[in-house]
Amino acid sequence: MTKSASPLHRWIKTDCGRAKLADLQQRQGPFAKPRLAWFILIAALRDWRLADKA
Repeated sequence: MTKSASPLHRWIKTDCGRAKLADLQQRQGPFAKPRLAWFILIAALRDWRLADKA
């Protein structure tokens, strides 16, 4: 993990999850923030047992 990586990369460890995170962080609208929070919660739970990518 690089110094410029998001602190959320500690919790979301897969490449596809990190790509989806970046996409959701760019979205605008009334449902964007709740959708992002929901994604972070579910992705963190799914990736909890995975080893952290360096």
